[in-house]
Amino acid sequence: MTTDHRPWRIIALFFIHALAIGAVQTRIPDLQVLNGLSEAQLGLVLMGQPLGGLPMFLVSSAIIERVGPRRVILWCLPLVILTSALAGVLLHPIALFVLLALNGVGFSLTNIAINVEADRYEAASGQRIMNTCHGVWSVGFLTTALFGAAMRGLDVSPALHLGALAPVLIALLLIVGKSLPESIARPHAGGAARRLALPSLATLGLVAFGLGAGLTEGASRAWAIIYLRDNFAVAAWVQSLALPALVAAMAVGRFRADRVLDRFGPVATARSLSALAIFGLVLVVVAPNAWIALLAFMLVGIGICVLYPLMLSAAARLGDRPASQNVAAVTMVFQLVNLGAPALIGAVAQGFGVRMALAMLIPLLVLTFVMAGRLRST
Repeated sequence: MTTDHRPWRIIALFFIHALAIGAVQTRIPDLQVLNGLSEAQLGLVLMGQPLGGLPMFLVSSAIIERVGPRRVILWCLPLVILTSALAGVLLHPIALFVLLALNGVGFSLTNIAINVEADRYEAASGQRIMNTCHGVWSVGFLTTALFGAAMRGLDVSPALHLGALAPVLIALLLIVGKSLPESIARPHAGGAARRLALPSLATLGLVAFGLGAGLTEGASRAWAIIYLRDNFAVAAWVQSLALPALVAAMAVGRFRADRVLDRFGPVATARSLSALAIFGLVLVVVAPNAWIALLAFMLVGIGICVLYPLMLSAAARLGDRPASQNVAAVTMVFQLVNLGAPALIGAVAQGFGVRMALAMLIPLLVLTFVMAGRLRST
């Protein structure tokens, strides 16, 4: 009797992916100082990552269908790791922009590839692992964020931190990924993958479902600590608890989600969790003290924990064309919206406060609740 090692290898790839993606993000404040950038200049330089990544979503499906998700991960994740390491060494604004653009290329391709690989395993085995994978990704991101904070606290330079991490991550990738067997694509009604993964009406419906959760996660990560700082007279360490509270709640929820989905189905689960997220976000907006706010962010984290993975799973299972094409299409539209959302939320926060900026997201979560029926076939 043989043991199937494929699930844990796929899950481990999500962990390595999060470690690689999050490493450079923890050192952005230091890279700003080292490159002599103002806040406005930094904002322009940081546009390199989405500008490099967005075009890749259009062609990622054709690449993945041609060479397979495993090879894409093994070839492109080192690009993310190496560009992160070089960002601490090549100290020039243009160099940082180019490195972040290349980093975005690697992120986009590997992001689609690991989700397609998880979906292919689900299709072949009948066992759900997608939410567990995303739970492990959350743990990996939290791990790299805490490690980065420790490196900053110890005054370790970005060059040493990111440079020493690079060979470790590449070694882990080779250990886990080289032994992963080739996967078989999920059956679908369409022909071969087209060159460009353009969205369809079905994928746009799924984006409408997942948008509220995705924007709430991004806004909460960016603004939770600032929200506590601006609204409550509490110590800095209490303010800093907001982000771990959100991410840890999401990770715990994702680890339990696959069993809940098997029992209650995706539609009922999505509606229950989106209702909890709406309640949590309302509580954030009206919270009278920091501790209630921290509890509210935990409720938001649990409420949104699986909505984005459910969107990806539903896209992969549409069956009208290759799974990689639908996953790429929903992710591309999702990222396009995310490109402009931070500026809008920031403008509202500056004019009316962070509470009102977060309150803007409540109608989008209501849309998520309404559109949950799109998951019925998954």
